[in-house]
Amino acid sequence: MASNNVAQFATELKMPADLLLTQLRSAGVEKQSASDPLSKDDKDKLLEHLRRTHGAGETEKKKITLTRKETTEIKQADAHGKSRTIQVEVRKKRTFVQRDDLTTTSPAAPAPAAAPVIDEAERARREEEVRKQAELIARQEADLREKQERLAKLDAEKEAQAKATAAAEAEAKRRADDEAAKAAAAEKASADKVEKAGAADAQKAEAAAAAETKRKVEAEEAKKKAEQAAKEAAERAEATERARKAVADEVAQIKLMMSQPRRVIKAPEPAPAPVKPKVAEGTLHKPADKKPAPGATTTTDKKDDKKGDKKSIKSANVSSTWSDDAKKRGAPGGGLKGRGNAAPTGRDGWRSGGKGRGRNSHDDRETNFQAPTEAIVKEVHVPETITVAELAHKMSVKASEVIKQLMKLGQMCTINQVLDQETAMIVVEEMGHKAFAAAEDDPEALLADQGEHAHFESTSRAPVVTVMGHVDHGKTSLLDYIRRAKVASGEAGGITQHIGAYHVDTPRGMITFLDTPGHEAFTAMRARGAKATDIVILVVAADDGVMPQTKEAIAHAKAAGVPLVVAINKVDKPGGNVDRVTQELVAEGVVPEEYGGESPFVPVSAKTGQGIDALLENVLLQAEVLELKAPVEAPARGLVVEARLDKGRGPVATILVQSGTLKRGDVVLAGSSYGRVRAMLDENGKSVTEAGPSIPVEIQGLTEVPAAGEEVMVMADERKAREIGLFRQGKFRDVKLAKQQAAKLENMFDQMAEGEVKNLPLIVKTDVQGSQEALVSSLQKLSTSEVRVQVVHAAVGGISESDVNLAVASKAVIIGFNARADGQARKLAEANGVDIRYYNIIYDAIEEVKAALSGMLAPERRETVTGQVEIRQVILVSKVGAIAGCLVTDGVVKRSSSVRLLRNNIVVWTGEIDSLKRFKDDAKEVRAGLECGLSLKNYNDIIVGDVLEVFEVTEVARTL
Repeated sequence: MASNNVAQFATELKMPADLLLTQLRSAGVEKQSASDPLSKDDKDKLLEHLRRTHGAGETEKKKITLTRKETTEIKQADAHGKSRTIQVEVRKKRTFVQRDDLTTTSPAAPAPAAAPVIDEAERARREEEVRKQAELIARQEADLREKQERLAKLDAEKEAQAKATAAAEAEAKRRADDEAAKAAAAEKASADKVEKAGAADAQKAEAAAAAETKRKVEAEEAKKKAEQAAKEAAERAEATERARKAVADEVAQIKLMMSQPRRVIKAPEPAPAPVKPKVAEGTLHKPADKKPAPGATTTTDKKDDKKGDKKSIKSANVSSTWSDDAKKRGAPGGGLKGRGNAAPTGRDGWRSGGKGRGRNSHDDRETNFQAPTEAIVKEVHVPETITVAELAHKMSVKASEVIKQLMKLGQMCTINQVLDQETAMIVVEEMGHKAFAAAEDDPEALLADQGEHAHFESTSRAPVVTVMGHVDHGKTSLLDYIRRAKVASGEAGGITQHIGAYHVDTPRGMITFLDTPGHEAFTAMRARGAKATDIVILVVAADDGVMPQTKEAIAHAKAAGVPLVVAINKVDKPGGNVDRVTQELVAEGVVPEEYGGESPFVPVSAKTGQGIDALLENVLLQAEVLELKAPVEAPARGLVVEARLDKGRGPVATILVQSGTLKRGDVVLAGSSYGRVRAMLDENGKSVTEAGPSIPVEIQGLTEVPAAGEEVMVMADERKAREIGLFRQGKFRDVKLAKQQAAKLENMFDQMAEGEVKNLPLIVKTDVQGSQEALVSSLQKLSTSEVRVQVVHAAVGGISESDVNLAVASKAVIIGFNARADGQARKLAEANGVDIRYYNIIYDAIEEVKAALSGMLAPERRETVTGQVEIRQVILVSKVGAIAGCLVTDGVVKRSSSVRLLRNNIVVWTGEIDSLKRFKDDAKEVRAGLECGLSLKNYNDIIVGDVLEVFEVTEVARTL
């Protein structure tokens, strides 16, 4: 509904009619009541009036404010040298005010430049800055006046002090002169009196002399006081002068600052074009541009001029506070460091110009560019093992470069991977440096001084005799008779599986015996026995002769350079032939004394005792010839004969002392194991406090089970022993890891070519170190190209829960050699189905593992020819193929057999029989002399006269 009167228009506007009448009267529209009519002109007048009243007239200038925000990042080092990223946010605010359209009198006349329009807020801000500058200048002038007054005051004080000093000096001088005059007058008067009186009494003379002395002293004191006062006055004057100079310098600086142009707001002046430097500087990546000829204009300059013209035309129509800010900030010598075109460039400005302005700016910043230099060749000393990171550090390159070089050489590795010395030296040479094998700081160098026993007196010692020979030739029985003990009867299987060490006192002297195993598995034990010994007794059975381990014992003795005494045992046995044994030994290079050799041959019987005395006599005779001596008082040195882990006593080692005396409480080092000797036992289990040369003892107190054959020495203190032991442990571990890694890389392609090898994982636990070494070595010798023994873990001691858990994880079989599992380990093994096998004879362990490996071998397929068939007729049947009418000439033909088709004695086809019939019935087999019909599976190329060779394939189990 159209609003035709005031009331209707008020209803439409949702406002009272009285208020609308009032606004109409204010707009010049005279309406008296709400029912008065209202035209469109009246409404336009009201709208115009309201717009004018509320400040929304058309003639008012329009203003736009733009805000821009930029965020950048800068990197800065903190106090600890670490770089951190700082977010910098820059906000810019610009206000644009629309101006009135310019009226031009004539089209040809140029438009006058419009004055910039500045709003009230901007004018107030500028007036505030001018006021602040004026206040700053006033404060500086007040400071200057204050300092000038202070300087004048100091000058006045200086003059007063100078006057006081001069007066004090004059006064002191006057006093000194007066005193001197008085003294001279007194001397003169006294002289006159003496002349006049002639002979004055002694008392008056002494009084006069004392008075004169007193006057002189007073005069000296007055003179010293005057000098001191003058000195103090000079020092005060000097201090005053220094203060005056400092104030004068400060005043001069303030005057210099005040004489500079003041930073006031003034109209911008056109900045002079900066002069280009004569020599244009370039960088490695961007060479310097060639300087154009004078007066020449480049294309870039023209483009820039055009851009400038366009920018000036646009800014003529729009008044912006940018221009005013540029006037304020870009004014030369005024305001803060600006960002405008007139701002100083290079190091004094906030930032250099943009793309268009960078050509005219002169960058004085220093660059980090360095000219290329010749490559530095370093001498790298490579230790026995080194990680990739350490090698990179020695060459001063990044670890990634070393890894990259290793990848080029075909080795994938990580930054913490250990390299062996050979690989590391190859990498160093490949990277252009010189590699040398390093002589590292070795703590074992400390042992050189420890081991010298030259300054100790040496005395005769007992010989160490090792009994060697083939298994079951009677070595232990011979020792039993000598020791009057029964050791052999108590050994498992009647064979020795450890090195036994005993010392025996005979009527002719003391002898130390080492009993070694004769079984082939104990090669390392026999080698250790030969190394520790002085004389070897080679036991050969008269009824058995020279056997493989006899030959091996001869080789060990010759390698160690030890004299041999041959004991031909079991001469009391029927069938024993001493002459045959002698001839066999001569063939092996052991010549008896009767034949002109050096080895005495003694026929003995361990059962009856025949020849035992002669044997001992020959042994002691050899010892006298050798003249065995050793120091007694020196620190002990020796050899680990055997070692084991005892459940109640911890690591236990049997040691043969070779020189010096080992005492309870000594700190010993054995390989990587060290510790203090807590207890010592002899071979009979009795406690002893010390052991001299050639005495075997069992010690406790080591940190771990040492390896058999390790050298033992007494150290001065436990700290050195610990340091050397830990060093040896780390070295052993690093070398082991490096060798394993090299072996993996070398064998990788071989394993890929051979295919997967079947593994038999084993965990070996033994009672002593030597047995573990022998058993593991013998088991690993059983490996072939198809099956392999993998010893997952081998250690000394009982079978524990951790061993069972390891067996569960690796699916291994646990072998306990003279070692048993505790209750918890047995329960855990039963719950997880782990196979634990116990042995006390090394033969049995080896044979069972050998049988297990044989079972893992793939069976061998063998072909057995069962018959021969001659084809006499060929019948072709549709949908069936060729049917052969045959005669069985030899053996038997079975339906399940395989056949070969021979044509002119050449194998044409190999396959299976599809069907076999005798007359019209299916037959399972047809024997020789009978006829039959048969068809071949998927083969029809048969002719009359062909021969079928019938065979069967059987699988036969293989053995190692």
